Amino acid sequence: MLRGVEVPGPLGPTGDDVGERAGATRLHIKDAAAACGVSPDALRYYERLGLLPRAPRTSGGFRVYGPEVAARVAFIRQARALGLTLREIRDIVGADRGGGIARCRRVRDLLTRHLGELDERLAALRALRRTLAASLARCEEVLRTQGDECPVVDTLHARAVGRAGREPGEAGGPASKRMG
Repeated sequence: MLRGVEVPGPLGPTGDDVGERAGATRLHIKDAAAACGVSPDALRYYERLGLLPRAPRTSGGFRVYGPEVAARVAFIRQARALGLTLREIRDIVGADRGGGIARCRRVRDLLTRHLGELDERLAALRALRRTLAASLARCEEVLRTQGDECPVVDTLHARAVGRAGREPGEAGGPASKRMG
């Protein structure tokens, strides 16, 4: 929640005309940013991207923000934590895109796409975990049997040497997409 200066009428505490109704709380950008937990540059950037509505200005040209900016910035931060890009968030909150069922469909499609991407990353992480667990088991076996060399290092070295001897683009070569 923003805490600021009560603007008693058309003139704010610094004598700036912010054109607000009596009793409205308005903060200059530095104070609003601090209250939201972001930098003033972040507020300006969000405004430029269309994530925040254009802030009213004082007669001196300073941006002033009302309490609604805190809720919008909190929404942006939560959406970012869910993995949404600023462009995607703008598409969701943009006033020119409409609301209602159309907005809900856009959000559903966006979340469906993100879930698919997350599932792909999770599958890759599970495969990596299996590889690491197998490598650990090989290390443990060598340590238990007093082997001479680490099989994981030997395997990685052999793969690196094998790939270095291949032509770029050849299966398993330096420019290959094969992960072996």
